[in-house]
Amino acid sequence: MADESLAAAGLYIDELNKIRVLEPEVAQETAELKDECKEFVDKIREFHERADHFIQVADTLSEAVEKEKMRAIGARNLIKSMSKQREAKEQQLMALIGEKKLELERLRVQYESLRRTEADQLEFIEQFVLRK
Repeated sequence: MADESLAAAGLYIDELNKIRVLEPEVAQETAELKDECKEFVDKIREFHERADHFIQVADTLSEAVEKEKMRAIGARNLIKSMSKQREAKEQQLMALIGEKKLELERLRVQYESLRRTEADQLEFIEQFVLRK
């Protein structure tokens, strides 16, 4: 009865026999809600920490991938450059071979001409010696 008259006045007695303004059930639910909110905030904080860590790892990997991509592009450009240099060198060598072949042919013709001249001179000398 005393509890009912206090309840009518908006006062309650809890399990520790203390006077409360809130009903014991409401006070307990409020405490439970407070604990759940604290757990929720802790989980959100942990989620943010993990998300920040994930973003850091993703950024690090992104930088590494970008660096490797640039190295690959550089290597590809170097290979293209080397290929073009090799083609240019090959063309130079082919032109040099052509020049050398022309020079060889010119020298062969000159050699044949000189052999004929030598043969003619030897024949002339023989005829001259035989006439004497």
